[in-house]
Amino acid sequence: MAYFKRHIDFQLQEWKNALHRKPLLIRGARQVGKSTAVREFGKSFHNFVEINLERQPDLCQLFTPNIDVKKTCKNLSGTLHKPIIPGETLLFIDEIQVCMEAIMALRYFKEDYPELHVIAAGSLLEFALEEVPSFGVGRIRSLYMYPFSFDEFLMAQGMELSVDYKKKATSESPLPDLAHKNLIDQLRSFYLVGGMPAAVTEWIESHNYMAVSRIHNDILETYQDDFAKYKKRVSPILLRQVFRSVALQAGSKFVYAIASKDVRSNMVKEALHLLSLAGLIVPVKHTNANGLPLGAEENSNYVKYLFFDLGVMQTMLGTPASETLLATDVDFVNKGAASEMFAGLELIKYSDCFIKQEVHYWQNNTKNSLAEVDYLTAKDGKILPIEVKASTQGSMQSLWIFMRKHKIHEAIRTSLENFSQLYYYDKEAEQDERHVEIIPLYAISNIL
Repeated sequence: MAYFKRHIDFQLQEWKNALHRKPLLIRGARQVGKSTAVREFGKSFHNFVEINLERQPDLCQLFTPNIDVKKTCKNLSGTLHKPIIPGETLLFIDEIQVCMEAIMALRYFKEDYPELHVIAAGSLLEFALEEVPSFGVGRIRSLYMYPFSFDEFLMAQGMELSVDYKKKATSESPLPDLAHKNLIDQLRSFYLVGGMPAAVTEWIESHNYMAVSRIHNDILETYQDDFAKYKKRVSPILLRQVFRSVALQAGSKFVYAIASKDVRSNMVKEALHLLSLAGLIVPVKHTNANGLPLGAEENSNYVKYLFFDLGVMQTMLGTPASETLLATDVDFVNKGAASEMFAGLELIKYSDCFIKQEVHYWQNNTKNSLAEVDYLTAKDGKILPIEVKASTQGSMQSLWIFMRKHKIHEAIRTSLENFSQLYYYDKEAEQDERHVEIIPLYAISNIL
C-alpha cells in the first residue's frame, strides 16, 4: 500500500537528528495513522525493530519496575533476532498502553540510553496515561497526531503544487478564479471523505463516495466496540448516545439534556471526558478573552465539541454521499455547523504537534445578545479572532462587537470567498479602523 506524506514526517526527521533527544510518545485516536507513519520513518534507519505489546504480551515481562533498559534491549534483540544498535536502530513499541511497566520504563531510555532512538504509541493510550499523569515529566516528548488535514488530502492525490500555490496566495495576490473553484471542489469532497487514512485511501483508489461511507461505518463500529474497554463507571450505551449527540449538536453549546434526558448531567460529563481522552471529540471552551493566555478565563458552563472527523460525522448523521449533494450549494454538508467544525479541526492539525492544543471561542454573555466568534487563537502575542462562514456571504456583526469590546484591530474571516480583505471604520469606537483578512476555508493553513 502506498504511503501518503504526513505533516509529522518532517517533525520525526527533526527529532531523529536532535542533539538532546527524548523518547517519543505518539498520541492520537485509533486509526489516524500513527503506526504507519512510524514504519515509514523507520525506513530511514539501518534497522527497524517493532514490538506490539498487545499481540506479543510475553514481551511485557521484559519491562520490570527496576528495569535496566540496556539489558532489556539486549534481551529484545536476542528474542527477535534483530540488532538494536544505538544510532542505527529505531525501536518502536506499539500498543504500549497494555503494559504499564513499559510506559513507566520510557523515562529510563532518556536517563540511561539516550543514544537509542525510541518511539512508542498505542490505542486508548490516554486512559493509561491518566493513571500516571507525571510518569515522564521532562524525560519523554509527546507528539499529537490527527486525521489527514486538507493539505495532506491534496498531497495524497499528488496535488503538492496546489498546496504550495495556495500557501503563497494573499489578499493582494489572490488565486485565479479557476484555481479557486478547483480547490472549492476538492474541499467539497473532503467534507464527505474526511481525513481518516483508510477513507482517504479508498477515495483515491475508487472515487466512490458510497465505498468511502462503508469505510466510515467500519471505523465507527471499531470505535464503538472500544467503548466496552472504557472505564466501567460509564455504560457503552451512554457513550454511544453522547457520541452521537456531539455530532448532532456540532456548532452549538453542548446541552446535556439533549444527549440523554434520563441520565444525570455528571454522568454525561464523565462520558464526554472519556470520549475526549479517546480523541473522538475535542472541547471548544468559552473564554472571556480579555488577554492571553485564553485559557485563563475559561467558562466551563459554555462548551462546544468538535467531532474527530468531518467525513465520519457526515456518515454517522446519514448525509447522502453523492455527486448530487456536491453539486448543490443549498445542501452543502450542513452548511454552518460542518464548516465551523472543519475550520476548528484544521486549526488544530496545523498547530504545533508537540503541544496538546486547546481550542476557544467567545460568546457575548450580555443579556439578549447572540454575538459569538467561532474561534480565538494567539498570534504574535495578540488575540486573533476567526469568524467562519459556510458560503460567500454572511453578516459579521458578532465579529465587530468582539473587536470593539476588546479593542482588537485584526481578524480573520474564513469562507468560500477567494483571498481578499476589508476595512471597517467603527463609528461607535471613535472611528477605530478594523482590518479583516479574508481567507478561503481551504487555506486555513495560511493562518498559522
